[in-house]
Amino acid sequence: MLLFLMLGPIAGCAGAIVEQTSDVVIAVAKIPFKVGEAIVDLVVGADDEEDK
Repeated sequence: MLLFLMLGPIAGCAGAIVEQTSDVVIAVAKIPFKVGEAIVDLVVGADDEEDK
């Protein structure tokens, strides 16, 4: 019984760590797409200014 009482908070902490880790992985995975989109916007924006 004592073992189960001790494992409860540990399992909660492990769940929080997994959740935070997954949030970080998702955020890091989005970075290349955002950078690529910004580069495309810069290139397309430069072409639009030359036409004026």
